[in-house]
Amino acid sequence: MGSWLSKQLEPTSAHFTYLVLSIFLLAYAFFSDFIRNRLHLSEPPLATAVGILFGPRVLGVIDPASWGWSDSITQEATRIVVSFQVFTVGVQLPKAYFSRHWPSVAMMLLPVMTYGWLVTAGFVYAIMKTDWATALIISACLTPTDPVLAAAVLQGSRFSGRVPRRLRHMLSAESGFRYCSRKPSLMLQSSISPFSTTFVVALSNFADNSQSTSFPFLYAGLLMSMGTSTGEIIKSWFLSTILWQCALGLSIGLALGHFANRGLRIAERRKWIDPASFLSFYLLLALLSVGVGASLGLDDFLVAFGAGTGFAWDGWFANKTKETHLGDILDLLLNSSTFVYFGAIIPWSQFVPRDISPDITIWRLIGLLILILLFRRLPIVLLLKPLIPDIRTYREALFCGHFGPMGLGGLFLVIEARAQLETGESIPLPHPPEHHPNKKTIETVWPVVCFILLGSTFIHGCSVAGISVASHFQRNKDERAPLLAQEDEGLDGMVHEGGGGESEPSVSGDEDVSLYKPRSPAWECNC
Repeated sequence: MGSWLSKQLEPTSAHFTYLVLSIFLLAYAFFSDFIRNRLHLSEPPLATAVGILFGPRVLGVIDPASWGWSDSITQEATRIVVSFQVFTVGVQLPKAYFSRHWPSVAMMLLPVMTYGWLVTAGFVYAIMKTDWATALIISACLTPTDPVLAAAVLQGSRFSGRVPRRLRHMLSAESGFRYCSRKPSLMLQSSISPFSTTFVVALSNFADNSQSTSFPFLYAGLLMSMGTSTGEIIKSWFLSTILWQCALGLSIGLALGHFANRGLRIAERRKWIDPASFLSFYLLLALLSVGVGASLGLDDFLVAFGAGTGFAWDGWFANKTKETHLGDILDLLLNSSTFVYFGAIIPWSQFVPRDISPDITIWRLIGLLILILLFRRLPIVLLLKPLIPDIRTYREALFCGHFGPMGLGGLFLVIEARAQLETGESIPLPHPPEHHPNKKTIETVWPVVCFILLGSTFIHGCSVAGISVASHFQRNKDERAPLLAQEDEGLDGMVHEGGGGESEPSVSGDEDVSLYKPRSPAWECNC
C-alpha cells in the first residue's frame, strides 16, 4: 500500500510552490482587511518573508534554480509586473493630471532623482570600495521609486486615506515616470566599466550600438570632459535616447491609450463587448503596450505608463470600473507572487566577503542601507519644498522624502545591468559567467542591490505601522482611537482641506477638475 501510494504522489519543488503560494494568498485574502487596516502591513514584506521562509535558505520548498529558471526569466517576469503596475498608475491618476501638476512631478523627477543618484553612488563608492563605474551602476538600480511598493502603501488602506490625495497622486506619478530612464542609466555605465581602456573608446563604441542609450545627467557630465570628438556621440545619444526611446515611446504610448479608449467607447456604446471582455481589455492593453515598446526598442515601461495615462485621460474608464478594484487584484496576484519569488532568490551567500568581492560584508551593507534611506531623498525634498507646489508643509516634505521605496523595479534593473556587463546587450546570460573581464563588477552589483531592495521592502513596507503608532501616541489621550493606531483623521502636520488634501477626485472623473486651481510654484509670478 505504501509503495503504491508513493507512486501516486508527485511532490516536486514546483508543485510545492503552487501549494505554498496559493495558501499564502488565500490566508492573506481571508485576513486582508485586518492586516492592512489594523496591523498596517502591506503585501510586499509579508510575501518576501514567505519567500525567505520557504526558499532555499530555510525550508528549501521554493527553489527556482531547481526549475531551470534563469536570469532572463527573472528579467521578463519583473518586466511584466512592473509594466502592469506603471500602466495601472497611469489609469488611476485623476483625469488630465499632468496638465495641472507637471511642476511638482518635474521637480521630483529631475533634481530629486539626480541628487539621489549621485549621493547613492558616492555612498557605494566609499563604503563598498568599488570603482566609480560600478557605483554608478548600483546607484542607477536604486534611484527610481518602485511603483509596486508605492501602490501597496498608497492605495486601498486606512492609512492611505489619512494622506492628502495630492501627495498620493504625486508620488504615484513619480513612481510611474521615473522608469523612463531605467535603461539609459545602465547602458552608459556598463559601457564605461573597467574593461574599456578610456572613456573616449567606451563612448565611441556606445554610440555605434543602435540599442544603447544613456542616462542624461551622467552622459552630459562625461561629454563636457571629452572635447570636440564627442559631436557625433551627442547626436547619437540625442536621437536614440531623447527622441527614439523617450519621446517616441511616450508618444506611442499616449496614442495607443487614446485610440484604445475611443475604440472601447464605440464598442461599449454599440454593445459589441460584454462585461468580462470590457474588464480584460484593461489587462490586454497593458500587455500590448509592453510588447510594442519592447519590440520597437523603446522604453517599454514608459510606453506602458503613457498608454495607461492616455487610456484614462478623460476619466471615463475609471468611472466605469471604479467598483471592480482591478489594481488591488493585480497587487494580490502578480505583485505578491513576484515578491515571494524575490524572497526565494536572495543571494544570502554573497553577503559575506569572497575572493571576487572581499569588501562586501554584512555590516557594510547595513551601513549602506541606513545611509541610503536617510540621505537618498530626504535632504533634497526638504530643501526643495518651497519649489514643489503639491508639498505644502515640512511634515509633508518629510513624508515624501522618506517615501521612496525600492523594490521589483530595481530587481529588473540589476538584471539588465548584468546583461549589459555580460553581453553588451539587454539579454542576459542564463547565469553569471565564470570568467569575464567584468567579473568583479557583475559579482558586486547583484548582492549589493538585492540587499538594499530587501531592506527597503521591509522598512518601507512596515513604516506605515510605525507612522500610525507614532501618530496615535502624539495625540492627547482623549483624542486617541480606542484601538492602537486606528485613527481615521488626516495625519498631523499635513494640509487636508481648502484645496490641499481635497484638490483631486479620489477616482478619475469624479468631479470637474476645472474647479481646482493648483498653487503656483515659487518661481512663477502671481502679479
